[in-house]
Amino acid sequence: MNFQTFDLNLLRIFDAVMTEQNITRAAERLSTTQPAVSNALKRLREAANDDILVRTARGMKPTPRAEELWPTVRAALASLENVLAPEHFDISTAKASLRIAMADSTANLLLPQLMERIRKQAPGIDIRMIPLPGRDPRPMLLNADADLAVGSFPGIVAQLREGQQRDVTLHHLRLYSGEPMCIMRKGHPLADQELTIDRYCEALHLLVSFSGSPSGPADDVLATLGKSRRIALTVNQFSTAFHMVACSDLIAVVPHHLIEASNFADQLEVKVLPFQLPIVYVDMLWHERDMRHPVHKWVRETVTRIPAVSEHD
Repeated sequence: MNFQTFDLNLLRIFDAVMTEQNITRAAERLSTTQPAVSNALKRLREAANDDILVRTARGMKPTPRAEELWPTVRAALASLENVLAPEHFDISTAKASLRIAMADSTANLLLPQLMERIRKQAPGIDIRMIPLPGRDPRPMLLNADADLAVGSFPGIVAQLREGQQRDVTLHHLRLYSGEPMCIMRKGHPLADQELTIDRYCEALHLLVSFSGSPSGPADDVLATLGKSRRIALTVNQFSTAFHMVACSDLIAVVPHHLIEASNFADQLEVKVLPFQLPIVYVDMLWHERDMRHPVHKWVRETVTRIPAVSEHD
């Protein structure tokens, strides 16, 4: 590659193509046409003597050489953007609409305070809450169907931390964690007793299962102890779980941080489980395309400053 004759405009094309890994979306990002991006990609390939993107069974994927070049190109473009961008961004006059994918329980905890901050500081910002199909937000973020995802994604975050190339365009931030606790209604037969493992197993249980699975982490731990429990009801929403536990003799396991946000806290007895379960972590995920967008940055930073987040961090 001859730097003296290289068209530096191609670096913006390269960054967009790497970010989107899709020529059509790269063109939309750059406010240009698909043929223009295809032509630029051809010139990039000739200049770099590399395919840049190759078609696979899972779609277009960057070559190793492209992956090697991208961090340097992205950092250089970010530096230029910071120098050329306006010195002051006024969030109070910004107008934007952000789509946040999260479950109802997370929304109950975060949305009231987030919307109050938006009302006071950024009244031109609208928030659309959208569901999390399959509890995997990656396709939505990669396809620009969501701008932000908030929830418990332990397997996905582990993959991102390992630096898998297929998720190189996604970023994540740990928001807070919660210890799994046992809840039951006030006046439950177990409410004034020590919750032993035998009493726990003898009770009727409610399971929150987003996938519809008939068992959960507690069942795996109980199996290692030679124990089992009867799950009388399975639901796919924490809001339903809290309501059902508050009005029945069912007991359930829920992350501690969700109890206060449930509106049922004063009707529930909360007990420490008689066995150990993994801590529940809640993370925020977003796409590289939105990394430097001032409105998106403000929303992400605002979420991290919500007391419900910082208190459980």
